[in-house]
Amino acid sequence: MKAIYPVSGLLLAYLVLVGCGNEVASEDQSTSNAVMTETVASDGGQAGSADSAVAEHGTSKSGELGDAIIANKSVSAIRTFSDCSQCPEMALLPAGAFTMGEVEGRGYPQEKPAHEVTIAKPFAIGVYEVTFSEWDACVADGGCDGYQPSDAGWGRGSQPVINVSWYDAKSYTDWLAQKTGKPYRLPSEAEWEYAARAGTSTAFWWGDEIGQGHANCPKCGSQWDEKQTAPVGSFAPNAFGLYDMAGNASEWVEDCGSDNYNNVPVDGSPNSDCSKGFGLLGVTRGGSYGSYSPQRAERSAARTLTSQEAREFVNSLGFRVALSMD
Repeated sequence: MKAIYPVSGLLLAYLVLVGCGNEVASEDQSTSNAVMTETVASDGGQAGSADSAVAEHGTSKSGELGDAIIANKSVSAIRTFSDCSQCPEMALLPAGAFTMGEVEGRGYPQEKPAHEVTIAKPFAIGVYEVTFSEWDACVADGGCDGYQPSDAGWGRGSQPVINVSWYDAKSYTDWLAQKTGKPYRLPSEAEWEYAARAGTSTAFWWGDEIGQGHANCPKCGSQWDEKQTAPVGSFAPNAFGLYDMAGNASEWVEDCGSDNYNNVPVDGSPNSDCSKGFGLLGVTRGGSYGSYSPQRAERSAARTLTSQEAREFVNSLGFRVALSMD
C-alpha cells in the first residue's frame, strides 16, 4: 500500500503522495525579516560545535521570537552548522510556543483541533531537504541499506532525494547519528510545523495567498511546477532561514498517522503510539511540486497520511533531518 488518507472523508487518498493541497500565501506579508546565518561548525565536526551554538543562542520566551517576526522586526541570528563535510547544514532554532493545526478555516479535519504546543528546548533542523548528494554519501559509506533511489532522470547532486520511504529516511538518520555520534533523527510533526511557520500564523509562511514565485507547486509560477523537483534552495527561505518548507518534495516526519489532533503530545514530541492511529501510516508535510491542490497542500498546517512503506509516488517523497540539542 502506497498511501492512505484519513478515513474521515478527507479526500486524501489521491493527495497522499501528491501532497494534499493548501491555499495560503499572500505576497503582502512577504518575509522582509532579517535572518542572519553563521557557520559555527564545519568539516571535522568538533564535538562542541553545535553545543556552543546552543550556548550562544540560548532560548527565548514563548512566542517572543514569533512576535518579532510577525511585527516584521529583525530577529535573533539563526546559527547554522554542519557536523561533517557530507552532513546536512543545520539551523539552530530557539525554544518557543505556537498554535499548531488549522487556524485559517480552509483545512481538513485531520488538522484539527488547533492546539498550543510548547517547544521547551532549542533544536536543530535541516536548512534544506536532504539531497541526493548527501544520500549517496551515506550509501558510499555503507549506510542507508545500500538503497539507491531513482532520481527520475532529474539529476542527483543538489536535487532533493526522492523515492524514499519512512524506513529509508530513518536509515539515513541512523547512519548520520552513528557517523557524528549525535542524536540525529526525523523532526516531529510539531517541530516541523514550528519550523515551517517561523513565527507566523498565516496559511503559508509568506502570507494567506499562494501567490507566485514562493515555492515549487502547481501554478505557482516556477519553471518546475507540476514537472519535477527543483534544486534545494531555489526559492527564498522563511524567517528561520529554512528553504522549501512549502512545495518541492513532500517531507517525512517521525510521527505515526492520526486522523485528528485529539490526545496528541503538546510538548513538541512525536506521536509515537501507532496503535492509536492508522497502523503503518506515517505523515508527510509540506506538499510537493505536484500537489493536487496547492492552495491547501502547501499550507504550513497541511498534513498527509502516507504509508510508511511507500517509496515511489509521483517521485515526491523526501525528508529533512532534525537534531536534539540536549
